[in-house]
Amino acid sequence: MATSVSAQDNSNQNFPPPEIPTEIRAIPTTEGIRIDGKLIEIPWKNAPVTHDFYRIEPRQGGTYRYQTQVRLLYDEKNLYVGVFCTDSLGKKGIRVQDLRRDFSWGENDAFGIQLDPQNLTQYCVSFQTTPYGNQRDMQNFNDNNTDDNWNALWTVRTHQTDSGYFAEFAIPFKSIRYERPEIADSVTWGITFTRLARREYEQTVFPAIPQSFSPYRMTYAAQLKGLTVPEPSANVRIEPYFLYQYEDTEINGQTISDDNVKLGGDIKWAINPRSVLDLTFNTDFAQADVDQAVNNLERFNVYFPEKRQFFLENSGIWAGAADRSVIPFFSRTIGLQGNFNAEPARIDGGARYTMRNDDRSTAGLYMHQAQTANSPAASFAVGRYIQNYGKENNVGIMFTHRLDEASKELGVTQSNNTTLTVDGLIRPKSELTFSYLLSGSRDNSNDTLGLAGKLFAGYNTNKFYLGWLTNFVTEDYNPDMGFVFQKNVIWHNPGGYFIWRPKSIPWIRRFDPGAFFNYYQDASDPTNFQQASIYLFPIYVYFTDGSFFEYAIYPTWQNINFDFAPLGISIAQDEYYYTRHQINYNSDQSRKLSVSGKLGWGGFYNGKRLTANGGLRYAPIPHVAFTADYEYNNLDNLGVLLEDLDTHLVTFGARFALNPRLQLSAFYQYNSFDEQGRWNVRGSWEYRPLSFIYLVFNDTQINGLEHPLEQQQLIGKVTFLKQF
Repeated sequence: MATSVSAQDNSNQNFPPPEIPTEIRAIPTTEGIRIDGKLIEIPWKNAPVTHDFYRIEPRQGGTYRYQTQVRLLYDEKNLYVGVFCTDSLGKKGIRVQDLRRDFSWGENDAFGIQLDPQNLTQYCVSFQTTPYGNQRDMQNFNDNNTDDNWNALWTVRTHQTDSGYFAEFAIPFKSIRYERPEIADSVTWGITFTRLARREYEQTVFPAIPQSFSPYRMTYAAQLKGLTVPEPSANVRIEPYFLYQYEDTEINGQTISDDNVKLGGDIKWAINPRSVLDLTFNTDFAQADVDQAVNNLERFNVYFPEKRQFFLENSGIWAGAADRSVIPFFSRTIGLQGNFNAEPARIDGGARYTMRNDDRSTAGLYMHQAQTANSPAASFAVGRYIQNYGKENNVGIMFTHRLDEASKELGVTQSNNTTLTVDGLIRPKSELTFSYLLSGSRDNSNDTLGLAGKLFAGYNTNKFYLGWLTNFVTEDYNPDMGFVFQKNVIWHNPGGYFIWRPKSIPWIRRFDPGAFFNYYQDASDPTNFQQASIYLFPIYVYFTDGSFFEYAIYPTWQNINFDFAPLGISIAQDEYYYTRHQINYNSDQSRKLSVSGKLGWGGFYNGKRLTANGGLRYAPIPHVAFTADYEYNNLDNLGVLLEDLDTHLVTFGARFALNPRLQLSAFYQYNSFDEQGRWNVRGSWEYRPLSFIYLVFNDTQINGLEHPLEQQQLIGKVTFLKQF
């Protein structure tokens, strides 16, 4: 039996990592292990059991209800993890929303294992599952930035009983980056386990970690010993694809039809345990989720996250990856006609190199984009270096360069854009985190230099959070491979909240009243005020069943000294003060039927604004789920002409799954503002691990344009993954 610091009563405080980490062992097996989720082979009976977990939710420390047992085996190919999660209700108590890969952790019963095979303490990979065998794998950097879209080759199966559920993992050593020690039996990996029993939102971890942090805080990790690992292999993974696409586009009554056959693929080569080279040819993202419509009523640029798998993997290594305000390298600028034009451009190919050890990380990316009828061919390059120091500190530098080639057909000359960024993270103690970023850009088209930066400090304990964030972007900062929320601005965002976990009110998990202040001023002339607001939330309650309620007040000051027309309504250049109120609620999202809603009301510049959002989800069984979402905006007596405007944004979705590997999903969205309707239907079959067949149908109709547009796409794609 493993022993951890869970025997200590640390219910009201953070505690430091143990000076001597807890140790657990894996034992070898020569008997074949069948991955069926039943743990019936004899080696499982002989493996040591780890069950001394530590509760972090809904209260830290003390006794907990849902016991978990973990066993570890290995052979020359795989690390095996066998788990039994007890639950007195058995199958009746299971909470799983759907069977998709990379599921939402907080909505499901789940178990996860985190590994730090190189003992970096600033990085880990995680393998997670539900009682139905969904897979979720991810990378985490410094317990600060998570890459949910990292996909590894591994297998898990589960088995439900009347007293809980089993989970059986097989994680190939080929899928893990590690170094073989000189002494074969001296292997030591960092390891943590975590389990969420969603019905009562009881989360436990091994070894003990304060609830202020996550199970990815690897400075608290136990040491996994007993492994005799194989010599790290070349580990080459190839993933070719074949695609057929048919498209009809109708503009002004004229229909243009086109079909296309594509061949391409990716190659991943683990040069050594520290270094990985990714190559991509004729890159395609037809299966990626499409963006959904947004009605933007604010002065800031809308951030649409990256959804393409090649760019998502290892994305946490780039400077600004954890931010949505100042991002010197934003991969969505690649593969589009213009920086953020919705029309795609063909990516001829590219390469990415990453190297990571306990002292430093190095990364590089190069991509080439083909010329289109609207944009010239372009090359994109980014280089990154990070130096670790101390236990959890680092400093990094990043360089980006975009070259748009000359084109006689388009009548454009060659242009280029460069950024240089310095950033870092300092964590002098577990509760206190500082991060900083300073980036400069140079654009040769107008020979301008610009600056942008960020400074953040956060103090996080079990009882309160305090933080300060300052971002700035000058007028001339122009990262052609990046994203900024606004130019010519300095934004200050201090604030915090209390964390109260009432022991005498068991149905309240935590109550977090607090406030954050937002103040914006010109970067070119800091005396020139732009806007300010106070986000005051006196009621912010998480209930034990997972539901949530918030009441917030937003006193707001605005100085409009530029042309501003949200949703086409022109706002007079003037100073404004108004107050808005908001109620936000969601029921227990793990139940078969759940609802969510948000209501905002109050002033808006010289008029009034009412915004209502509602959501409904019905999942009678994990194999079937239906969703409906609605957003309503009512603008009254707004702008120069005292205009009224109503907008309706409706989204319906459905997901059907025979099992976690064969699924069909669909959504329909209609936006009354531009009279846009959109269908997206996607079927996927994982016919072998990480090898897929996709069928995708897209239909877009926009009637609110001067020239109405209707476009339909039918896409079939087959991928095949082979790991050597």
